[in-house]
Amino acid sequence: MRKKLRVAAYAICVRDGQILLARSPARDGTPEWVVPGGGMEHGEDPYDTVRREVEEETGYRIEVTGLLGVNSFHRVFRDGFGPAVDHHGVRLVYEGRIAGGELRNELNGSTDLAAWQDLDAVPGLVRVPMVDVALRMWRERPVTGRLADALE
Repeated sequence: MRKKLRVAAYAICVRDGQILLARSPARDGTPEWVVPGGGMEHGEDPYDTVRREVEEETGYRIEVTGLLGVNSFHRVFRDGFGPAVDHHGVRLVYEGRIAGGELRNELNGSTDLAAWQDLDAVPGLVRVPMVDVALRMWRERPVTGRLADALE
């Protein structure tokens, strides 16, 4: 079985009761909201990853104001018709403040729309579970940097 480790960094940016999210198509094509961020490139520091990814996906430059926590998950799944993949994901969640740039949509990337969403409206959005995990970290600020019951 092939093993795969993926490390990613995401930013929670909240201002005036709204959260910055990006929209990405699910495997079936359904649009779903995601936290801006993504995978580290080889040799890249996670701090640089989150800044790069947020700018790519939203047009904003951010100041990283804190590390909220780490979310780790492990699962085995099939990658298309190939053999099963033993996947381990490690996701660092930062807090960010908009420091410059202008809101825009990503071109030819993994997302197609960036928008501010009311925090109260998030439960009604079609979203990936990571949105809820990251928001809980932002709200609860766990001392250990970990939500013990958050699987995804």
